[in-house]
Amino acid sequence: MSGVLRIAQVAPVATCVPPDRSGSIESATSLLTEGLVRRGHDVTLFATGNSRTAARLHATFPRGYREDESIWPWELCELFNLAAAVERAAEFDIIHYQAEYYPMSLAFSRSVRVPIVQTLHHAPDPAEVALWSRYPDAPFIAISEAQARLLKGLKVAATILHAIDVDRFAFREVPDDYVVFLGRFTEGKGVVQAIEVARRARVRLLLAAAENDYYRDVVSPLVDGTNVAYVGEVDHAAKVDLLGRARALLYPVQAGEPFGLVLPEAMACGTPVAALGLGAVPELVDDGRTGYVFPTVDAMVSGLTRVCALDRQRVRAAAVEKFGVERLVSEHVTAYESVLTRSATTAPDLT
Repeated sequence: MSGVLRIAQVAPVATCVPPDRSGSIESATSLLTEGLVRRGHDVTLFATGNSRTAARLHATFPRGYREDESIWPWELCELFNLAAAVERAAEFDIIHYQAEYYPMSLAFSRSVRVPIVQTLHHAPDPAEVALWSRYPDAPFIAISEAQARLLKGLKVAATILHAIDVDRFAFREVPDDYVVFLGRFTEGKGVVQAIEVARRARVRLLLAAAENDYYRDVVSPLVDGTNVAYVGEVDHAAKVDLLGRARALLYPVQAGEPFGLVLPEAMACGTPVAALGLGAVPELVDDGRTGYVFPTVDAMVSGLTRVCALDRQRVRAAAVEKFGVERLVSEHVTAYESVLTRSATTAPDLT
């Protein structure tokens, strides 16, 4: 199969696409959507009205529910946005649902002849997968092999690593004298362990993320403003500057994640990564080239000097090669065509 595909790309409606601040799902959806349009495909993006896209935009809500608390509950907002695409299913060859939390798109998969593909952006637990297995023929696109393994028993049509727009991440050859933690303040992200690593390694640490209860209750007492400093939530320009000037990114996750977008973002700036080897980390970090993958916090402390000594030009080059947008688009088009070929003989009988 080759030629123009008519694609409905269904984004979350928590915030705009691409996001003005944090929002890894919205960022990933935007890169894929714009890349598909550049390839000549006919794409309709279902997203908030303040989104920016070269695709056709269908807006169920003018702004996202993180920006307008009057549109709530969030589940109903997401459902209405997804339903808008399903109601127009006859206009598309394929519908791709980017799940903010869970693949509610499964419930529509037997209702239309057009195949619905779902991409999940978290690590599901066995109970979730068991529930989703009520729809064993619905195709998923996994974002890492680590996530694909968690989707055991479901139909994984393809495994495609996220991409970043490497041109939007400026390379910085000579860093400043600090390391950085950038991510949500949760126990699983390992911010407390990042502080421990920095203190034991005697290096200054900057923390960047939106303030929340976990920050106020757990992290804030460990911030002294000098050796450990909090810089707040950052927009894209500030993020690039913060990552680029860092000697290394600390990523001591305590719970395995299916990706970790900040890893390639740091690498694209030339900044190497010190990470614990959980979840998708071994797939994303080329050990000894773009960073080091450590088994424990103790090993990370003793190995941080090696991380900071890595060649930043090689780090940047590896990120460009591995996480480019064109690779992302090509692999998605191949996955769409594969799903369409299979669905031609297994489409639901709606008569």
